[in-house]
Amino acid sequence: MDALTSDSSRRIDELLNHYAQSHQHPLNERIHFVAIPLIMLSLIGLMFSLSSLLAYGFVLASMVYYLRLSVPFTVAMGVWSVILLSVVHAMGEQRLSWCVAIFVGAWILQFIGHQIEGKKPSFFEDIQYLWVGPLFVLQPLLRKFHIVW
Repeated sequence: MDALTSDSSRRIDELLNHYAQSHQHPLNERIHFVAIPLIMLSLIGLMFSLSSLLAYGFVLASMVYYLRLSVPFTVAMGVWSVILLSVVHAMGEQRLSWCVAIFVGAWILQFIGHQIEGKKPSFFEDIQYLWVGPLFVLQPLLRKFHIVW
């Protein structure tokens, strides 16, 4: 393994381990596995409602961030983003109202989860944890298929 791969592997591990520290309670973890994908969907949908270029630009910028951390996670997030963008397109004229409702509801769930956990959300410390959350959700699936360890 070259130095770049080793450094980025350590960084992704550090981020995921730190994120996991405030997501120990099984109910909070389950809430996050539902709410994070919903927040992602709604966020992309809200941006798309303003401008499709904004939504695509956000996804592209996120892919650059993920690429700096892990190629397998970048590929998984790329696939996930295509699925989310497809759902956003399928929402049609109701996109904005659906996404506002989903966004509010999913964030309420997140804060309920953290109330149960008794710890504040990681992104209160560092905004990049908003991008780490989806990786936390994907990690068990990627481990199951031996894509990441």
